[in-house]
Amino acid sequence: MRPTWDEASRRVNGIEPIALDELGRPRIDVTVRISGFFRDAFPHVVNLLDDAVRLVAGLDEPHERNFVRAHAAADLAEHGDERRATTRIFGSKPGAYGAGLLPLLESRNWRDDADLAEVYATWGGFAYGRGLDGRAARPDMESAYRRIAVAAKNVDTREHDIADSDDYFQYHGGMIATVRALTGTAPRAYVGDSTRPDTVRTRSLSEETARVFRARVVNPRWIEAMRRHGYKGAFELAATVDYLFGLDATAGVVEDWMYEKLTESYVVDPATREFLQRSNPWALHGIAERLLEAAERKLWDSPDPATLAALREVYLQAEGDLEG
Repeated sequence: MRPTWDEASRRVNGIEPIALDELGRPRIDVTVRISGFFRDAFPHVVNLLDDAVRLVAGLDEPHERNFVRAHAAADLAEHGDERRATTRIFGSKPGAYGAGLLPLLESRNWRDDADLAEVYATWGGFAYGRGLDGRAARPDMESAYRRIAVAAKNVDTREHDIADSDDYFQYHGGMIATVRALTGTAPRAYVGDSTRPDTVRTRSLSEETARVFRARVVNPRWIEAMRRHGYKGAFELAATVDYLFGLDATAGVVEDWMYEKLTESYVVDPATREFLQRSNPWALHGIAERLLEAAERKLWDSPDPATLAALREVYLQAEGDLEG
């Protein structure tokens, strides 16, 4: 699909299909998980996306060239409801925000993908589009998610990265974990980088995680910069560990060497540990606890025994200092 524009105002006034010959490939069936902010700030865009799905589903084209039409027809044959068959935009309940995974991981009250998917679907199983306005639609969401082969998230700013906010593991990671729970197979995961529109890049989520990890997370210059911010800088170190843990729990992209390097740079390094103990001992305790949890859950599959022993020592010491 492409937008159509009003020449006078330069505003989008509709959409039109790109001819299959021009497109050069089949039409792909896309399912969208929107945030509460996007829902509230851009209702007109939500409606245009919904219009696009329904317009494509109605095109007289062969199913092998139009997967939206093929899937809508299959769903229509199952339940007979055209509106449900063309629902592809899902989000939180009206008035609610988030994907629910942050409090779940913070509570540590989860065991596997099924628990993550249950929370993700409970929070995000509401349909949006013209006339929907957040209608409860978990079965339709799960039906669409069972067809997901690729889970993609775009980043368009250098101001933060995938290890700098819980939103990335909640929305993108949550989608990956939910598809894995529903189908038994993880979708391929990609991150689009349009921070420079003239050189758009697409990387696998594993590649992007490794890139961010080396460029910022364990970059001595960034860690030193955080030390200059005292309590808040220490909080940022702890938050980074939490977000990486969330990405690994949902998407399985943090490798053992990353956990080893995190422990070395954030816990074992004398200067950083002394900074954390002085500026924010709760952050040091939280970092050690989260890394130990990663080992206990086998996210950190084969930790070096000496590394694990050092972590436990710091954790127990930090706990004693806080209680004292």
